[in-house]
Amino acid sequence: MTDHALLLVNLGSPASTSVADVRRYLNQFLMDPYVIDLPWPVRRLLVSLILIKRPEQSAHAYASIWWDEGSPLVVLSRRLQQQMKAQWTHGPVELAMRYGEPSIETSLMKLVAAGHKRITLAPLYPQFADSTTTTVIEEAKRVVREKKLDVQLSVLQPFYDQSEYLDALVASARPHLQQDYDHLLLSFHGLPERHLTKLDPTGNHCFKNENCCKNASAAVLATCYRAQCLRTAALFAERMGLPDGKWSVSFQSRLGRAKWIEPYTEARLDELAKSGVKKILVMCPAFVADCIETLEEIGDRGKEQFREAGGEELVLVPCLNDDPQWAKALATLCERAPLAL
Repeated sequence: MTDHALLLVNLGSPASTSVADVRRYLNQFLMDPYVIDLPWPVRRLLVSLILIKRPEQSAHAYASIWWDEGSPLVVLSRRLQQQMKAQWTHGPVELAMRYGEPSIETSLMKLVAAGHKRITLAPLYPQFADSTTTTVIEEAKRVVREKKLDVQLSVLQPFYDQSEYLDALVASARPHLQQDYDHLLLSFHGLPERHLTKLDPTGNHCFKNENCCKNASAAVLATCYRAQCLRTAALFAERMGLPDGKWSVSFQSRLGRAKWIEPYTEARLDELAKSGVKKILVMCPAFVADCIETLEEIGDRGKEQFREAGGEELVLVPCLNDDPQWAKALATLCERAPLAL
């Protein structure tokens, strides 16, 4: 038996499109203190209010993009897992979801029960954020601690600027970018601004001027999600040979009334349509697998919004999904994962 297992972790999905399953999933997701970083009583009240109407709305959205095999995010993650089995030669490859099933606890316990004492944890997020990367790592550490597991844990680091990831992104996107189009919008998932400012190690850099992300020091860049997104976009555009003005960056999926990082994707789609852009391509490089945020938010609602604002065609460029070059790149990145404390 080889002794080095790999555990891929993505965000997760409701078990079905029923309102009850969507409510259960949203409650677990939104009650995570790394997602809504408010004191427990305030968070509980806020989430309870959200859960009055949101599950029914979200269930309808999930139903519009659900596949026969199940949730696109889970199905695509499983396909990637199968691709990774050929690339990761050190041991088994398991899949877990931070919310929903299979849980991190279930998958970790399965690997340990099979005798694996060395596990690489791979949060499938190119850019770092507490609400994605940190919560996965902390949940894995909780399981190891509470179950007293005798395992050595390595953790895949954010790979937003790694050549293997960028080359795979370029290769998967190139066929789509070879068509005629007016503009490419790189739409990343949004975050509340406070998620960034509280991680600013200097305490005096984030959002202090409009070029803060471009001038981020190595220490700031290490935990600044927006700066990492902008770096991914710039490196991608450079590799693709995209001229300035042909592409731009925005942030989607706002929730609540707090100030989120800008520019907002909804506003950008309106601006571009009204400026004369007729055909737009949209990529979502914060996601490695297509999901409700790409397929429904951009592919359906974004497309409708762009047309209503005067545009003619919005084309959603697929995520990396189970692309073979991406699987090979991911295996290489996981080889470099350092031991966790």
